[in-house]
Amino acid sequence: MGVPEHIKKEVEKLRKEIHYHNYRYYVLNDPVISDYEYDQLVKRLEELERQYPELITPDSPTQRIGEEITGEFPTVEHRIPMLSLDNTYNEEEVRDFDRRVKKLLGDEPVEYVVELKIDGVAVSLRYEKGKFVQGSTRGNGKIGDDITSNLKTIKTVPLVLLTDDPDLQNIEVRGEVYMPKHEFERMNREREEEGLPLFANPRNAAAGTLKLQDPKEVAKRGLDIFVHTVAEFPEKVKTHYEALQILKDIGFKVSPYVKLCKNIDEAIEYFNEWVDRRDSLPFEIDGMVLKVNSFDQQRRLGTTIKSPRYAIAYKFPARQATTRIKDIVLQVGRTGVVTPVAVLDPVHLSGTIVSRATLHNEDEIKRKDIRIGDWVIVEKGGEIIPKVVKVIKDKRTGEEKEFRMPEKCPVCGGKLVREEGEVAWRCINVSCPAQIKRSIQHFASRNAMDIEGLGPSLIDQLVDKGLVKDYGDLYYLDPKEVAKLERMGKKSTENLMRAIEKSKTRPLARLIFALGIRHVGIHAAGILAERFKSIDKLKEATFEELASIEGIGPIMAKSIVNFFREKKNLEVLEKLRRAGVKMEEEEKKEGVLAGKTFVFTGALSKYSRHEAQEKVIALGGKVSSSVSRNTDYVVVGENPGSKYEKAKKLGIKIINEEEFLKMIGEA
Repeated sequence: MGVPEHIKKEVEKLRKEIHYHNYRYYVLNDPVISDYEYDQLVKRLEELERQYPELITPDSPTQRIGEEITGEFPTVEHRIPMLSLDNTYNEEEVRDFDRRVKKLLGDEPVEYVVELKIDGVAVSLRYEKGKFVQGSTRGNGKIGDDITSNLKTIKTVPLVLLTDDPDLQNIEVRGEVYMPKHEFERMNREREEEGLPLFANPRNAAAGTLKLQDPKEVAKRGLDIFVHTVAEFPEKVKTHYEALQILKDIGFKVSPYVKLCKNIDEAIEYFNEWVDRRDSLPFEIDGMVLKVNSFDQQRRLGTTIKSPRYAIAYKFPARQATTRIKDIVLQVGRTGVVTPVAVLDPVHLSGTIVSRATLHNEDEIKRKDIRIGDWVIVEKGGEIIPKVVKVIKDKRTGEEKEFRMPEKCPVCGGKLVREEGEVAWRCINVSCPAQIKRSIQHFASRNAMDIEGLGPSLIDQLVDKGLVKDYGDLYYLDPKEVAKLERMGKKSTENLMRAIEKSKTRPLARLIFALGIRHVGIHAAGILAERFKSIDKLKEATFEELASIEGIGPIMAKSIVNFFREKKNLEVLEKLRRAGVKMEEEEKKEGVLAGKTFVFTGALSKYSRHEAQEKVIALGGKVSSSVSRNTDYVVVGENPGSKYEKAKKLGIKIINEEEFLKMIGEA
């Protein structure tokens, strides 16, 4: 018996709705339904596809991460070559480009579209009958790798286009896949704790991710994409700028920072604006792209073998500097990972004075042949982490010293070990002061127990003077002893003790994250809190039980089990319990804010933003980071940002802190 017709229609309707809401949420950042309503649509579709598996199609929203590991990527021949752009680093060469364009066009007026040059990986997306059928890398410009499965995991890649226009159903678009800065930082933190080599920058991380054979692993890394070009557009579309607006309308994520310039002067002026603004973006850019706006003019200008004559990349000045390595020292992390760090002659780089740079690990030092006394080129990797790019060997005098990893920890003298399959050396002394200091710093951090006022210098004093031996001791501090510490008077001590007391009521997920279990980040801590509801139940969980949880897996499961087997860790947990730290998740009750969505902007006086958001969630409400028509209230503190203006524009209810406190019964 076939699938009933009404089921087919319902499935098709659900898919259209979900594709539309994905576009509203991920591309426009302007959802029109609640998360709960969206989840119900997806659940219903999944339910119907389970009942009638013959209805599953590659473009279904449920199939973004459905493919298995392939073992290798087949190749794709680009129907229209993916050309690279000519680069320039100075204004005069940009003006030369403009002169060449005008000469070839016979001095016609020329408009330019100026866009951000995303520092990512160039890809091509092909659609047939409005459905995403193939995605590939640039490769050599003529042949690339078929990475369709990996690209489908990116939420901003539409699986189905939002148009019925037959001229737009069969198109090939080009774009840049990138890794947002916050995802890059998160991933490198996790890799450092696991003893894996760090990615040098977000572009390097994005490229490495797209090469992974398992789409499920790709999906965990938070890649995103901006689409910027159509390989061929219908003749009715006359300009590149118009094409970008159409791409956005039919479901693609297009950079909002695009400007149509009447001449080369305007284009250069826009470039100069971004030289200083680029650090404000949540992703990396390395310059701007100038394109002739008219498609007719583009066709007449044509291309060379390697690049189009109608476009050029105007790159930002390189963020590198030359300096000398005075020494190589070791930094011990909270999990015992020992990282070599170069101590540099101070040098000005990207608006700051840099005096230290990470060398990642021993293998990296050997690969680059880095020695103490070497002259080196340093840069901010991904504009974030200062690193040594290369050694200037021509400047060597013969007095440089090779670096050798010591056998003992530089902090405690404990043995250093390097486990098979890892690149990192670790100190295995659990009482190592460096590990204690870092673990306390992590425990007190904002996303963990959020103990305001407990910074690195104070932690150093508390550990060095023997007032705390682990983070459990924080709850038994004698205020009189704390007040004797450097820069700690009566008022500062009172504030610290209040912050420590307040931290006892943090949600279970924050406590699990604060414990510093290896591999367990804030997201995984939330999954564990939701699943087990208490530290005691989590402590009793078996490896098999943990490994079967989606989002946890065997590596994290092993780490959790080992953490709760360690006698010292159990002793610290008992200290927390005796001190009154909340060890269970409160049952969520239907609260006074049920069904209401809140957005916060500006500084509040009574609570931090995190605390205020937790109040909303505890009372049944929802919190969003962006204002949309789905927002019920925007809570405005001191110095509000752009969310305040957007709320006024959309007519969203705006309340101040006092009104918010009244709503939650605390005024």
